[in-house]
Amino acid sequence: MPQRAWRWVPLAVSVAGAGVVSAQQVFHAGVELVQLPVVVTGRDGHVLHGLRGDDFQVFEDGRPQQVAYFCEGPPEALPLHLGLLLDGSESMDQDLGAAANAAVKFVTDLDEAADVTFVDFDTKVNVGKFQPDNYPRLFERIRARKAGGGTSLYDAIAVFVERTLGEDGQHVLLMYTDGGDSTSSLGYGKLQQLLRLGHVLVYAIGYMQNALSTDRLTQEIKVSAIARETGGEAYFPQSPAEISKFYAAILAELGSRYTLGYVPADARADGKFHKIEVKLARPDLKGARVRTRSGYIAASPSAIGNR
Repeated sequence: MPQRAWRWVPLAVSVAGAGVVSAQQVFHAGVELVQLPVVVTGRDGHVLHGLRGDDFQVFEDGRPQQVAYFCEGPPEALPLHLGLLLDGSESMDQDLGAAANAAVKFVTDLDEAADVTFVDFDTKVNVGKFQPDNYPRLFERIRARKAGGGTSLYDAIAVFVERTLGEDGQHVLLMYTDGGDSTSSLGYGKLQQLLRLGHVLVYAIGYMQNALSTDRLTQEIKVSAIARETGGEAYFPQSPAEISKFYAAILAELGSRYTLGYVPADARADGKFHKIEVKLARPDLKGARVRTRSGYIAASPSAIGNR
């Protein structure tokens, strides 16, 4: 992926008990900053570059917030930790080989990632973390996966998200699945809570061509909702050739995304969900689409409770 120049703009902000936050402290555990991955696309669907911090307006529960940090492109101060989730359940039998090859290609193309956490699952969930010098072993494990068993999709997502709670950096999860879930102990509502508690950006490649027609629409809706909850997106290839096109879209977003940070005007760990909206301040950008996470739960990780 071509390297893009990035701009990091730390704005003076005082956090109670912390003083002025430096660039190295951005989104560090204990500093009450809300991290927003933001993607802006024009009417033609292409990512818009070159916006500045004052081009954005951030609202929490309808109240305007002051942007404390702004960055365009991959922020060096926030290393990217990639999660790779591969559905190895029996329902993926016809698509697993293509999904495995696609996963290997994506890791190869995303040279920004500091490491990869691989989560493969059927009824059970398996997880392992790999550094770049150990990618050959990761690729071997991906390609060795055989289809079988039930589908614990929600549990698998939760395993990755839970590992990121309280950890610094950016966390991106790319999942390959047909969207079904038959054996998770975690329900969809609890998964949504967990996604709102964490700060993982989710992208999904949905293999729906071999799903039952009666299940396909429901599964597409669920997969799309999971991704969009976090500010990500879901893609549903109709053929193997389309995967390359979707990869290009995801890589373009990751390479050209904006990162905004703000200290909530009323920063309290009240355990409630706080809705976030990001708008563009410039009239000439009317019609552009802004995508970010739907909001966050202002609570410590323990607030999610035992599942």
